[in-house]
Amino acid sequence: MPTGDSRSDVLQGTLALMILQTLRAMGPQHGYGLARRIEQVSGGTLALNQGTLYPALVRLEQDGWIRAKWGVSDNNRRAKFYAITRAGERQLEAETARWTRVSGLIDRFLKTRAGES
Repeated sequence: MPTGDSRSDVLQGTLALMILQTLRAMGPQHGYGLARRIEQVSGGTLALNQGTLYPALVRLEQDGWIRAKWGVSDNNRRAKFYAITRAGERQLEAETARWTRVSGLIDRFLKTRAGES
């Protein structure tokens, strides 16, 4: 579902995968830092706002895939920092495998021409 400014909306499961991978790659991050990093890696294709990111972070924390701890950001502000848990690592591996299978399937469909099987 495209947005008015041509940036992509993110499916809930896909956002969870991006959050978990970002935390694994970069270590603990606060919400603003996560959003900016995901936008950066997407080359500006994705725009995450608080209404998208923070509900996802709450769900991931409730599922036990991330943990949150209050700390101080680089600009000396109080911020909640998120880190991936062992359960989150396992979920990331499972979701990565699932995403690889699904994207391979979609790729095969996109490369199929009429009359081919």
